[in-house]
Amino acid sequence: MLGLIQRVTSASVTVNNDVVGEIQRGILLLLGIQKTDTEETANKLIEKILAYRIFADADNKMNCNVQQVDGGILVVSQFTLAADTKKGLRPSFSSAAPPVQAQALYDYFVTQLRSKHPKIATGIFAADMKVSLVNDGPVTFMLEME
Repeated sequence: MLGLIQRVTSASVTVNNDVVGEIQRGILLLLGIQKTDTEETANKLIEKILAYRIFADADNKMNCNVQQVDGGILVVSQFTLAADTKKGLRPSFSSAAPPVQAQALYDYFVTQLRSKHPKIATGIFAADMKVSLVNDGPVTFMLEME
């Protein structure tokens, strides 16, 4: 499971000109689900995201996590993160989970995340989404779980 996290001052997702998910300060999570991912993988990524220290403390050091700053998390499914780009000039999506498996794991991920943190917003799985964000820093990290 792949999670590209970006520290943001705001982020939103629009589908068909309607805002379907929006947060202020927090994390924009682009979530890529691979064939080998399981609920255990999802749980590990959730714990890491909630504990990952990417927000400044009183000394302006990255020592606080999203829960400590009362931040939001906007989860956006993004199967293109699972692309193999090592060869050629066109990405291969052979490692990405098929849509039915990916949606079930995405739904599980969001449900579990919501049970642990109150400020969760989402996009719409497999929709044509427009994502807007103000990247704070910029601070961006790729988290990979096996």
